[in-house]
Amino acid sequence: MTSPTADLDPASCDHTSVGVLISAPDGLLFFERATPPVGLAPVAGHIDHHGSPEQAARAEAAEEVGLSLTHLRLLLTGWRANRCRRPATAAVGHQWWIYEAQAFGSLSPSDREVRAPRWIDPYKLHQLALRTEAYAQGGLSDVEFTRRPGMAPVWVRFLHELKIVTLAEEVLAGIDTII
Repeated sequence: MTSPTADLDPASCDHTSVGVLISAPDGLLFFERATPPVGLAPVAGHIDHHGSPEQAARAEAAEEVGLSLTHLRLLLTGWRANRCRRPATAAVGHQWWIYEAQAFGSLSPSDREVRAPRWIDPYKLHQLALRTEAYAQGGLSDVEFTRRPGMAPVWVRFLHELKIVTLAEEVLAGIDTII
């Protein structure tokens, strides 16, 4: 299956994205994004020329962290009005496909996209979400959040919907204002 946006210039936003929650006994693989937007996030990226969302998930895992995916399973889909670093060709936001997977291979992070990859347990993920909440409420400056980021804002609601972190709806709504 070819994406309807496969012929778009990859320098512009195609408004379609995938995310992959790669699991291991120590938690989920997250890393500091080396490109905007700021925050810790799992493997993710635009579908672009990759074809289907599943193909994009596999390609992004290989590109960002050098891993091959196994047991890829779609967890949820949904629209988020999140910005990315690319120029938008229409309304701001992305249709997301979120997968869970296991992986094999040696972790080989992309210098261009990834800093400090690590396996993070649910408790620590919740702490990162709370840091993002503090940032959304103005308790942290842009400099403080960039220096020591919390979870990338777009990921907080996804992880809440998946029952990995739990936050009150008013907290989620506040974070949604900065995605």
